[in-house]
Amino acid sequence: MGIKAAYMVPHPPLIVPSVGRGGEDQIRETTASYERVAEDIARIAPDTIVIISPHSVMYSDYFHISPGKGARGDFGNFRAPQESFDETYDDEFVTRLTELVSYDQFPAGIKGERDKDLDHGTMVPLYFIRKHYKDGKIVRIGLSGLSLEDHYKLGKYIKYVSDALGRSTVVVASGDLSHKLQEYGPYGFDPAGPVYDEKIMEAARRCDFEGMLKFDEELLDNAAECGHRSFCIMAGTLDGYEVKSEVLSHQDVTGVGYGVCIFEPVKPKEGSPYVRLARATIEKYVNTHKRLRFPEDLPEGLEEALPSEAKSSRAGAFVSVHKNGMLRGCIGTIGPVEPMIAEEIISNGISAVSRDPRFDPVTSDELDQLEINVDILMEPEYIDGPDKLDVKRYGVIVSCGGRRGLLLPDLDGVDTVEEQIDIAMRKGGIRPYEDYRLQRFEVIRYK
Repeated sequence: MGIKAAYMVPHPPLIVPSVGRGGEDQIRETTASYERVAEDIARIAPDTIVIISPHSVMYSDYFHISPGKGARGDFGNFRAPQESFDETYDDEFVTRLTELVSYDQFPAGIKGERDKDLDHGTMVPLYFIRKHYKDGKIVRIGLSGLSLEDHYKLGKYIKYVSDALGRSTVVVASGDLSHKLQEYGPYGFDPAGPVYDEKIMEAARRCDFEGMLKFDEELLDNAAECGHRSFCIMAGTLDGYEVKSEVLSHQDVTGVGYGVCIFEPVKPKEGSPYVRLARATIEKYVNTHKRLRFPEDLPEGLEEALPSEAKSSRAGAFVSVHKNGMLRGCIGTIGPVEPMIAEEIISNGISAVSRDPRFDPVTSDELDQLEINVDILMEPEYIDGPDKLDVKRYGVIVSCGGRRGLLLPDLDGVDTVEEQIDIAMRKGGIRPYEDYRLQRFEVIRYK
């Protein structure tokens, strides 16, 4: 079951003939693409249709998930009240989702509903979907002013709930592209407009979901887009899959960009050989409490896939385990302890899921929810001050006598060198007034 497909779609009310009154003729290509999307959803016949809309309830620091048994709406604000909708919400899905985010203290939930009626960002997709498919309950989710990464993380929660409930689910990311593509458009022209449209459509074509999270906020603002955060949530629902995309159309004749794309998850990503080794280690240990024997117990083909240095070189390594985007265990070695990198990963993989004092041991029912990273550490070097650090590039080791604290580079929520050093010091039990030394190191991160 789980996520069967996802769709990038626009929401211009004029595409509905009773609203457009002939104006819809200028975006026939977009209309034809929308029909394709609706036909694809009918083919899948999902239990649940998750619709992400920029025009639902929106807060700066909170994602609103529409509560209740259902909602109604019509295009009365666009002089077409006869086009109406009466939709049933998948309240079990919503309940499970809100329980999950609450448990993880993630800022999302059903609080703060200001307007129960369906918004046009939801109704335009439904106009096409309901022409071809009458079944399927909906889940309506709004955006927030939080980071692009937080939007992606919400998508991962949606994916998890879909899997946990066994729901056949499709995700509809409603959102227009730039509103500044032509001088005659609603906001005039800005050079950022066509730049954004080109970049987002290329990212969609290549399924570059990681790239979607790296769009510059200034570019998004100058382009006056309204769908990018919808697309980031959608991307999160496809996390961990190899995805095939089909770009159906891109139009900008009204001065606003309308992009339509179908995304189909094909198979789970295998990950790098080092991550596959860590996963095989963890699964064997959690299920049997036995250490994976190298190379006898390797899954078929993994020994050949591992780089030669896995058996010929030594290095410190960290194995990090996340569940639904939250840390679930992380153990590593600053320098090599085992005779080869492969054995280093095996030892630390076992420790990460069973000996991290911050967490209970991982259980077998969690295995299919785990995300695993492996960091191979380069040789540390002493530095004479914080100015030689970069939180994205270098990890840090703070040492004082026999006490040491380490923090890996490029971690979520660690944005400054000062934060990086402070956390490492606390991990090592080192106080700011003590005479400590700094080392930096680089890592090769495998996902």
